[in-house]
Amino acid sequence: PTECFLSQPEEKQDSTVKAKKRKKKKISDVLQKSAPKPGVPADLQNLLTQHFGENRSVIEIEELKLSDSCFLPANDLSHSFSSYLKEICPKWAKLRRNHKEKKSVVMLVLCSSALRSLELIKSMTAFKGDCKVLKLFAKHIKIKEQMNMLEKGVFHIGVGTPGRVKALVEQDGLCLNSTKYMILDWNWRDQKLRRMMDIPEVSYKHLYLL
Repeated sequence: PTECFLSQPEEKQDSTVKAKKRKKKKISDVLQKSAPKPGVPADLQNLLTQHFGENRSVIEIEELKLSDSCFLPANDLSHSFSSYLKEICPKWAKLRRNHKEKKSVVMLVLCSSALRSLELIKSMTAFKGDCKVLKLFAKHIKIKEQMNMLEKGVFHIGVGTPGRVKALVEQDGLCLNSTKYMILDWNWRDQKLRRMMDIPEVSYKHLYLL
């Protein structure tokens, strides 16, 4: 009798190649290929529409739109912070002298972090003159301390983060009736090349503050 050998079926090699996951483009990757563009009023307006568009009616979206007269000339990246403030607010000395209301500031500067707030305060020395500047961020400063300072003294400029400013307004610690200028630190980027509006937790609080 002849021997019978059963042939083992060859294992089929998995020829399917896993599709490579597409990497999301990071902000840093985009900026390395192109120079950063300075912010313009339309950027803020578009951001408001995109954020609130899904949950608001057409009429409510129309109410969110700001007229061109609400915006100051944007910094085209050719100015330092002090020179920019001098350009948009040439009568600052007069505004500073006339401001005597407590729990309020004439100028409100919003940025992404406490460290950035300190940098801006140092860089505005050529502009601020003899005015009092108040730090409006949460790092190492309790909100009750800031409310007491606003209630007892007169401050001209407030520099801080949207989250703390929003909390102060909601708790009636800061009144915005006397505020004539709101400056957004729009063009500055952190180590990851993110602007303040590219950071979700910052942009969320900022949009609701607006």
